[in-house]
Amino acid sequence: MFAPHTQTANTLTINIILAFMEHWGVLTYYCAITLTIVAYLLGSIPSAVWIGKKYYGIDIREHGSKNAGTTNMLRVLGKRAAIPVFIIDFFKGFVAVTLMFLMRFDPEINQAWEINLRIIATIAVVLGHIFPIFANFKGGKGVATLVGAMTGIYPPIMLLVFGVWLFVFMIWHYVSLASIVAGCCFPIFVLIFSTMTYNPAAPFVSIPFIVFSWIIAILLILTHRKNIDRLRSGTESKILIWPTAKKE
Repeated sequence: MFAPHTQTANTLTINIILAFMEHWGVLTYYCAITLTIVAYLLGSIPSAVWIGKKYYGIDIREHGSKNAGTTNMLRVLGKRAAIPVFIIDFFKGFVAVTLMFLMRFDPEINQAWEINLRIIATIAVVLGHIFPIFANFKGGKGVATLVGAMTGIYPPIMLLVFGVWLFVFMIWHYVSLASIVAGCCFPIFVLIFSTMTYNPAAPFVSIPFIVFSWIIAILLILTHRKNIDRLRSGTESKILIWPTAKKE
């Protein structure tokens, strides 16, 4: 008996989207699509793969957890290899979202679509990291790239998320656990921030980002399923940063 209501809601959503886009010109579409492609190409820069092959003579995807990311680089090759990988992956996301800020100068882009385009850029750059065209579409999980992209959208929120990540990591020394907990806190912080900055004149501006944040949290848990299994079985590797700490 809820079908009519569901159809009405879907129709309303489609009409809202069309209303936002109906006045877009060819140049607006061209710029939005081009920047999205650029975001994907930035994400496709396989820093872990290239650094591993260039300076260490190995394909990081064949060692450790077989993940082309910062954590696996740290475990397999150490800090000197992991730090530049994290910096590059972080700035891939940050630059991709920052470039999309150029769309705000287009008079046909309203505030709601400005947020939507940043989200689209985030999705594109993370997909580029996970499925890099420059590395046979086999990349990493995209956590560092996602953090960079989210920092480009809402730096205060990511500062809080990083605080949670650092606290969990310093206590338990599991990167995966810290990432999962911080990722689950992310949509909560977004919801709080959106409530504090609610604008009655534009009530739908924050909704896409709120929904996106919950999707990110769910996907983060799904991509860390193996880590969760290892955490439950006690076989997950710790990363100890204190000189006096002893590995268990």
